[in-house]
Amino acid sequence: MTVLTVAEHRRGELRDVSLELLTAGRELADATGGELHTAVIGGDVEAFAERLNRVGVDAIHTVDEGEEFNHDVYTQVVTQLVEAVDPDLLVMPNSVNGLDYAPAVASRLDWPLVTDVVDLGYDDELTATRELYGSKVETTIDVHADRAAVTVRPAEWPVAEGSGDATVESFDADIDESAVRSTVTGFEEVGGGDVDITDADVLVSVGRGIEEEENLDMIFDLAETLDATVSASRPLIDNNWLEKDRQVGQSGSVVTPDVYIAIGISGAVQHVAGMKGSDTIVAINTDPNAPIFDIADYGIQDDLFDVVPALIEEFGG
Repeated sequence: MTVLTVAEHRRGELRDVSLELLTAGRELADATGGELHTAVIGGDVEAFAERLNRVGVDAIHTVDEGEEFNHDVYTQVVTQLVEAVDPDLLVMPNSVNGLDYAPAVASRLDWPLVTDVVDLGYDDELTATRELYGSKVETTIDVHADRAAVTVRPAEWPVAEGSGDATVESFDADIDESAVRSTVTGFEEVGGGDVDITDADVLVSVGRGIEEEENLDMIFDLAETLDATVSASRPLIDNNWLEKDRQVGQSGSVVTPDVYIAIGISGAVQHVAGMKGSDTIVAINTDPNAPIFDIADYGIQDDLFDVVPALIEEFGG
């Protein structure tokens, strides 16, 4: 099976999901004795290609078309790349941009499309696993087709590691300018948030166990002590105690920090879906049966109002 993944970048930065797609694609290529190709469209394609050149990648296709995402351009370019590379599987990010062009590409190719995939397999035919009902139920789809397209959920696969020796090839797409009906004039953050929790190395995340809004002061004190960023579960956002851009979870942001400290968070599946890819998870909760302990690397069963001041004193001294 030949697999083609499409990288994603934003405002000059290659997004981690681009390297996660390589891991997903490599697993399928290895299982079927095939090849893994990846493509990057627009931006600093040479720098992006260098980052994408990881172990197991056979070829990288660079397309010098603009700086930022454009639906009409991506639809044409990806369709032409598929026709040139002739992959059996096209893998794209399940992101705002990916979900913008993936259906259009699949329609042009007349390929089946499976979105928001959390696992992929191959046993005579492709299988794709999705989560339903707020991640409470998993369903596996048998894709009865020789060729297919999927979008994969960020943070479900680890980032591809190691320096590879892939062939880097420039691809000249034939863009029909009359079909480009949109123009990118700039980039504006929705909601005017002042933090990006997806870029944080350390997150101090707080849940309903904090009890009162004024108690958030000690959470920010701990974050300052640890040089961390504060994030939260949905109840605090719904209470307007913190801004929407700090929400972790299925209806918030997917985060993969080096360290995720969950304070007073029970660990509902909707929240876990947004942080389970963290390298190290530390949970603080009074309930020994809290689901967050099931995925935590380190757990502290104690009152957060005792633990957090102790941590501030320990690391702030």
